[in-house]
Amino acid sequence: MRALTWHGKHDVRVDTVDDPEILNPRDAIIKITSTAICGSDLHLYDGYIPTMQAGDILGHEFMGEVVEVGAKSTLQKGQRVVVPFTIACGSCYHCGKHQYSACDNGLPADNQDIGQEMYGQPMSGLFGYSHLTGGYAGGQAEYVRVPFSDVGPIIIPDGVEDEKVLFLSDILPTGWMAAENADIEPGDTVAVWGCGPVGLFAVQSAFLMGAERVIAIDHFPHRLELAKKFGAETINFEETATYEALLQMTGGIGPDAVIDAVGLEAHGFFVDNVIDQIKASTFLGTDRIHSIRQAIIACRKGGRVSMPAVYGGFVDKFPLGAFMEKGLTLKTGQTHVQHYMPALLNAIMENKIDTTFLISHTLGLEDAPQGYKMFHDNQNEVTKVVLKPGLALAAE
Repeated sequence: MRALTWHGKHDVRVDTVDDPEILNPRDAIIKITSTAICGSDLHLYDGYIPTMQAGDILGHEFMGEVVEVGAKSTLQKGQRVVVPFTIACGSCYHCGKHQYSACDNGLPADNQDIGQEMYGQPMSGLFGYSHLTGGYAGGQAEYVRVPFSDVGPIIIPDGVEDEKVLFLSDILPTGWMAAENADIEPGDTVAVWGCGPVGLFAVQSAFLMGAERVIAIDHFPHRLELAKKFGAETINFEETATYEALLQMTGGIGPDAVIDAVGLEAHGFFVDNVIDQIKASTFLGTDRIHSIRQAIIACRKGGRVSMPAVYGGFVDKFPLGAFMEKGLTLKTGQTHVQHYMPALLNAIMENKIDTTFLISHTLGLEDAPQGYKMFHDNQNEVTKVVLKPGLALAAE
């Protein structure tokens, strides 16, 4: 089959690789109909995530048709499914608490030592996202093996186009969980750093959860315009001092809750961010954490901090004193996708949530390398790239 494979920083290629096979009775094989390039994939593209190996198949946002099932799979051939990016068994201690991204059995046994050493405990498995998360082949391919297929995939009704439900695989539940983690109360003012896909879904979700005001922060004009369509007020951090603007907009109090949807590759010409970039380029540091620093400083006393953004390693200049003295709370983590999928699918079917607005480009799988470059280099106009195996459409 054809699949997008990683070969190093800014080097991804569509190669011919072996077809996936059933390895466990709970497995299923999915023929991919749609898959997307996620902002988190750009961390792999930029070489920030460790334990990647040449030839690894990328992609963790995908859906398709069931073509083969193991003896203990609950899926049936011909069903259309969206697959969560987190791989979870459904029966361990954490799955019993609906903490699917903390599943104890999502990682193969020979991959658990890496997470144990880096984070104290191994995380769950993720599709197409390094050997730290299991080394599983991803879904930017013609076919993919889905472990624990009796737990993860959600069946999509006939007649519902892929574009309406594809983002159930990751970014819609991630944006929703980000807003949920902010403990939004009616009348709250919520500030969201980053108007990429997760940030925009967090904006939409915050309003649905009762926020009175949402303030979206970014520097890409088109993304800020998308946030405005949901009713958000906006700050362009290249034109306005964010902290001062937030204080002015909230009567000197600060936002009730803040959401960091930027993560380890924060942009902007700020002193702390420049230092972070120098450290990252000279291997003296890993993550650039300007956005979470600023969110903590801007949040009101007694407020809540939600961090759906991806961070990978150790950081310095973290404002721990401000965090403690202001009495803030922080919630974060990989998304428990399986927990949120059923309710969010219902919301889509009832037209309460729109997802299609985000798609800016649809390309064939063979055009995936161009899609990555487009998304990486032009994040103003390129908001989301969807790839379709077999689609003969060249990137422009």
